[in-house]
Amino acid sequence: MNAVTYAAKDFKSDVKPVWCPGCGDYAVLSSITKAFADLGLKPHETSVVSGIGCSSRIPAYTNTYGFHSIHGRALAVGQGLKLARPDLTVLVAGGDGDGFSIGGNHFLHACRRNVDLTYIVMDNRVYGMTKGQPSPTTESDWDASAMAPPGGTGMTPFHPLAIALAAGANFIARGFSGDPNGTAEIIAEAIRHPGFSFVAIMSPCITFREEQREWKETMRKVGMEPTTDSAQAARRLMTDDGYNCGVLYRGNRVSYGKDKIASAAVSDLDAEFTL
Repeated sequence: MNAVTYAAKDFKSDVKPVWCPGCGDYAVLSSITKAFADLGLKPHETSVVSGIGCSSRIPAYTNTYGFHSIHGRALAVGQGLKLARPDLTVLVAGGDGDGFSIGGNHFLHACRRNVDLTYIVMDNRVYGMTKGQPSPTTESDWDASAMAPPGGTGMTPFHPLAIALAAGANFIARGFSGDPNGTAEIIAEAIRHPGFSFVAIMSPCITFREEQREWKETMRKVGMEPTTDSAQAARRLMTDDGYNCGVLYRGNRVSYGKDKIASAAVSDLDAEFTL
């Protein structure tokens, strides 16, 4: 019997996305489903977990197992799922507010724990769903929104890729929603790479940050091969201007759980809770 192969459309649900017209998340959804198809995955062997926010609607729009968790806790759910069901391909998705503000602590420890899953953050440097407040990655002098402090927050923006490296992420990359095919390739490589893979995807919010239309001119492919040397990666990331796209670091740490979690039948687990 020939094995069933799935196309990108097979990974999309019948639920129509409700993002604003022009939102970059439409293209990210297409990149995700294309990556799943290119890897030869099966919908029933794949799971998408999210938190809260515009980008966290992703599970509803995919035809896989999915879990829409609470604000900032998607990585906790995703790690638990992967450790309980190591046979599943687990992708966690969210935004810069969900992932780096209320979810910042989980982000740090997920990087160092190194469970074999892929974390995608759609970064638009603003809280889009709650109408335009500055997020952790917003530029310190951005005050174009009525929701932002006059003159900007004055705070140093969160640097997700550098922080991910320092915390121990095993794979670090940046994509751009304006290059859906290139982003699909990055996502596929992230899923293939063992351990915790972090992909920041610049995804414009032209509703509250219309100036991000210019990203199509400023985003560029990184002009160097990804490194396996964390010290070299740190030097690159600390001088990165936030517009280089591609794989920036490939680590070689052993995934957490490979030699920590013993396999057990569901009946055995149930027996432990019998009164």
